[in-house]
Amino acid sequence: MSGERLRNFIGGEYTDAKDGRTLEVVDPSTGEAYAEAPVSGAEDVDAAFRAAAEAFPAWRDATPGERSLAMLRFADAVEARGRELVEAESRDTGKPVQLTMDEELPPMVDNLRFFAGASRVLEGKATGEYLADHTSSIRREPIGVCAQVTPWNYPMMMAVWKIGPALATGNTVVLKPSETTPVSTLMLAEIAAEHLPPGVFNVICGDRDTGRALVEHPTPQMVSITGSVRAGMEVAAAAAKDLKKVHLELGGKAPVVVFDDADVESAAQGIAEAGYFNAGQDCTAATRVLVADRLHDEFTEALAEAARGTVVGPPSNTDAFYGPVNSQAQLERVQGFIDRVPSHARVLAGGSRSGDTGYFFEPTVVGGLRQDDEIVQNEVFGPVITVQRFSDEAQAIEWANGVRYGLAASVWTQNHGRAMRMSKALDFGAVWVNTHIPFVSEMPHGGFKHSGYGKDMSMYGIEDYTRVKHVMHYIGA
Repeated sequence: MSGERLRNFIGGEYTDAKDGRTLEVVDPSTGEAYAEAPVSGAEDVDAAFRAAAEAFPAWRDATPGERSLAMLRFADAVEARGRELVEAESRDTGKPVQLTMDEELPPMVDNLRFFAGASRVLEGKATGEYLADHTSSIRREPIGVCAQVTPWNYPMMMAVWKIGPALATGNTVVLKPSETTPVSTLMLAEIAAEHLPPGVFNVICGDRDTGRALVEHPTPQMVSITGSVRAGMEVAAAAAKDLKKVHLELGGKAPVVVFDDADVESAAQGIAEAGYFNAGQDCTAATRVLVADRLHDEFTEALAEAARGTVVGPPSNTDAFYGPVNSQAQLERVQGFIDRVPSHARVLAGGSRSGDTGYFFEPTVVGGLRQDDEIVQNEVFGPVITVQRFSDEAQAIEWANGVRYGLAASVWTQNHGRAMRMSKALDFGAVWVNTHIPFVSEMPHGGFKHSGYGKDMSMYGIEDYTRVKHVMHYIGA
C-alpha cells in the first residue's frame, strides 16, 4: 500500500476526520490497497452540514449569471485536469484510462456546462391576474442544503449529475461517495473550491453508517442517492421521518427486445457493447435480451461471438473494452449468479473469473432462460447478458415489463409502427430504438417502480432541486 491518506473536504479545505477511523481503498485491477479513507462520524457530518448551511444564503442570493460563470469556470478546470481525474478514477474503479477519457470525461464536462446555462433560465409561470384586483406570480427557489450519496460504478459522473442541478439552482451540497471509490470525488471538490465559495460543495468519506448519518441529519431539506434498491428504500424510510424531499436513482434490469427484422450483426455488436461497457456495472446496461423466435438461434450465436471478441484488461490496456468489477464481493456476487444458473439454461460464452489477479470476469452470455429465473429477475451488475426467446409482440411486452425495475429498455426493429407501439408499452423511464445506452445532457434520466423516482440531467432535473412559491399582490385601489 502506498500509504496515501485521504481527508474530507469541508468548507473549502481538506479536513481530518475526528476519530481517526479509516477504510482501505483498493485498486480492483490488482486487489491491492493503495490508500486509506476516513470513516466520518457524527461530528464530521455536523461540520460538513454546518459549512453548507453557512454558505447557503450567499449562494442562494447570487445572481443566476454569477452562479453560471462560477460553474463554467469549474467545468473548464475539470476539462483542463481531465487526465489527472481520469487516472484517479481508473485506479479507484479499474476502468480503461483512454476509454474513460473518451467516453466519460466529455459528457461530464458538458453536463456541468449545461447546468451552468440552465441556471440562467429558471422561471415559473408568467405573472397574471387570476382573481380580480390581485396579481399572482411564481418564484422558483432552491430547496436549501442537499445531502447526496453516489455509487461506485461511475464515481465522477454520478457526482456531476448530482451537483450540477443542485448548484445551478442555488443549493449547497454535502456529498458522500462510495467507500470504495472516493478519490476522484474529493478531487472534484478541490477543483470546485477554486471557483465556488467555501462550503458550497463539501465531500465527506465514510461507510453505510456515515450515509445514514447524512440522511438522518436535521439540516438537509433534500436527500438524493444513486444506489441499490435496498439503499433507496432505507433512505426513503429515514427521510420520511423528517419529511425530507427524496430523489432516488436505483437499480435496473433493462429489457432489450430484438425483433426478427433486426440486423443481426449490428444488433449483436451494439447490444454487446451496451451490455459489457463498464463491466456491466450500469443500471441501464443491455443485460436482458428478448429475441424473436425466428431470429433467436442466429442472433444468440452472433452475441456469443461478440462476447468472445470483447477484450478485458487493466486500465493501461488500450485494447480493453472494460476492466474489473468493483471488489472481491462483487466478483463473488457475479460468479454466484452463474453458479446458480438452472439446468434448463446454458452458458454460451464466458462464465468465469478472468485471470488470478484483480477482480476481472469474462464477458458472459447465458441462454435458454425462463422469465421467472433468478438471473432474469434480479440485477447481476456484472458483464453478464441473458437471452430469452419470445413468440410475439404481446409476449415480448409482458416479459419485458415483468420485473420490478423500470429504468431503461431498448427495441431493435425496422418496423416504425412496432417501434412506436413498443416505446409506448414499455414501462421504463428511457426507451431506445435500434441503439442502447446513449445519454445527452438535454434529456432526462430516471426510472419507475423499484428503479426509483426523480430525474437526473435535463431541465426536468432542475425540478427536483427547486421549490415553487406563489406570491400574490393586492392591486386594487
